[in-house]
Amino acid sequence: MAAGHAAPYPCISMDPWTAYPILLGAGLVAGTINVVAGGGSFLTLPAMIFLGLPPTVANGTNRIGILTQNVGAVWGFQRHRLVERSWLAWACLPAVAGAVLGTWVAIGIGDAAFRRVLAILMVAVSLWTLWDPLSRAAPGHTPPGGPPRIALGAGFFAVGVYGGFVQAGVGFLTLAVATWAGLDLVRGNALKVLVALTFTPLSLALFAAGGKVEWGVGAVLGAGYLVGGLIGVRLTVLKGHAWVKRVVTVAVIAFAVLLWVEG
Repeated sequence: MAAGHAAPYPCISMDPWTAYPILLGAGLVAGTINVVAGGGSFLTLPAMIFLGLPPTVANGTNRIGILTQNVGAVWGFQRHRLVERSWLAWACLPAVAGAVLGTWVAIGIGDAAFRRVLAILMVAVSLWTLWDPLSRAAPGHTPPGGPPRIALGAGFFAVGVYGGFVQAGVGFLTLAVATWAGLDLVRGNALKVLVALTFTPLSLALFAAGGKVEWGVGAVLGAGYLVGGLIGVRLTVLKGHAWVKRVVTVAVIAFAVLLWVEG
């Protein structure tokens, strides 16, 4: 629980029985979108800020939902044999190292500055959509080996820095690096949730140590994220690469508009 809060949910500015369904619903939608594409945190962060959490506390609390979502998603992808252990070395380890740096920066930033950064990131994500690097994604799976491993490691280190700092939109960045590595969007999504699962517990622990987590709010949000993550796995496996690509494009544009309105 963040420093200075004595009651379970003193940060929520509306009636809890109104706030709980909002948190559950936001988590459900965000968890589904995060697994299929990315950017779900651009929905949950404004929702928590709207309910009364300081932006930096919302950023830390959101990691509870991200953790539950990715536990369920990795389990779901593993059932379909889409998770490869080799990813741990060339993708997950650099991402964990980057997340330490990103989280350290996020803990020290002020609420006003975080709001501005969040708005800028949404504009950047919108431009990313116009560039559309996923248009070069191959329809089949090829093992990593095109780009040098050191370059891929640097890419996933950047993923970790971004994810440790804000998490929102990190799925798009992860998919871009996974595509560069030669993965289609189905396996890229499996890698995406595995990478996030490896660095999120550490990031959450650092936010908690800095007094930036509201555990009760996060538990409600996390329940929605968990169910949404499982739904996202099913949609990704059933619908395939082309459908996921369309959802990625729509999601980026929609979240860009959402953040612009919220800002």
